[in-house]
Amino acid sequence: MAQYTRKEVLDEAKYLANMMANMEEIDRFKQVEAKINANQKVQQNIKRIKALQKQAVNFQAYEKTEALAKVEAEIDRLQAELDEIPVVQEFKDIQLLVNDVLQLVTGTIAREVTNHVIESTGGDPLSGETGSKIANSTSCGFK
Repeated sequence: MAQYTRKEVLDEAKYLANMMANMEEIDRFKQVEAKINANQKVQQNIKRIKALQKQAVNFQAYEKTEALAKVEAEIDRLQAELDEIPVVQEFKDIQLLVNDVLQLVTGTIAREVTNHVIESTGGDPLSGETGSKIANSTSCGFK
């Protein structure tokens, strides 16, 4: 009954991944990421935020609530400053788009596999039940 081996399916997945890696959206993501990495202000803010996050973890561990609140406020301020830099917003937008494409592909694969299983067992895709589930269920309380 099996028509494909696991290796064949994984090879096709790699092929699909290669196709996706060469999409316009991924090219745009790479370009914007390079801009982010080259932007000194962005990099300085990211470095500062990471250092403050480490401090926040320590303050939280030692229950230094007042110091923690100050550090968190500074992190929020720096994050807001970062968000106002156009290239950061552009990066977030393209990152969201790439994630949406990945989710769309993942969801499509999952849905199509499920539907194929249901249909190949004589099931009902609308109810989501396989043929064996339908065959073994009772209707009106009788079997």
